[in-house]
Amino acid sequence: MAPEAGASPSLVARSPYELRVALGKDVPESDVRTALATGDMGFLHSFTTGSTVDGPGVRVVAWTTGCQWRCLYCHNPDTWTMSNGIPVTVARATEHLRKYRHGLKSMGGGFTLSGGEALMQHRFAVKLLSAARGMGIHTALDTNGHYGDRLTDDDLTSIDLVLLDLKGFDAERHRRLTGMDNGATLAFARRLGQALKPIWVRYVLVPGLTDDPEDVGAVARFAGGLGSVERVDVLPFHQMGQFKWTQLGLNYALAGVAP
Repeated sequence: MAPEAGASPSLVARSPYELRVALGKDVPESDVRTALATGDMGFLHSFTTGSTVDGPGVRVVAWTTGCQWRCLYCHNPDTWTMSNGIPVTVARATEHLRKYRHGLKSMGGGFTLSGGEALMQHRFAVKLLSAARGMGIHTALDTNGHYGDRLTDDDLTSIDLVLLDLKGFDAERHRRLTGMDNGATLAFARRLGQALKPIWVRYVLVPGLTDDPEDVGAVARFAGGLGSVERVDVLPFHQMGQFKWTQLGLNYALAGVAP
């Protein structure tokens, strides 16, 4: 939701499903370009706390805005547009995270940067993950991997774990599902495997859409051959984000699909 006139939007959302729009609409385009180039400022949908599904332990999650994929089952389409996010400096985001550091360590948790697609803001992502790691906080990046080539080998050292969203293996099926090719994602996955970077694979199971046995088997064989996959999470399809599609005036193709 947009803040009231004169109000500063909270960095903390009630849940990742809270609808947030136009929170960065007043940032000049030149400032957006500078932010993307330097990483000194990013655009965040929100922070949420207490997650137990976005990496090991109990975690704080920051949700970025900006994503060029159009997954048919996306539950946060308000994160597609970068200007929907709150403009946040690395310093402000780091200070917000700092107050959780002792609790996160005691609960064996950490910090996860998700989206949207966090690597659309890769410089900001690396700076924030590095700052978290500098505080002794375990770091995880949740990504579709499409922009993985933006990360240098040195950048990868700021990430303890990659939550890699594999949407499917067959290229044509993947394009129908996401609007994008999966070649760059698979290449990034192979690079992570070669570097022995810990990976948790995440796969959303949608009845009639991503449950084809042949394609599921291909994803499984690919993941099994990477060499650094520690876990596979098969995530159940849900309808918790459907209201966002309606509120944003978007055509939601999966309205009749049972969770």
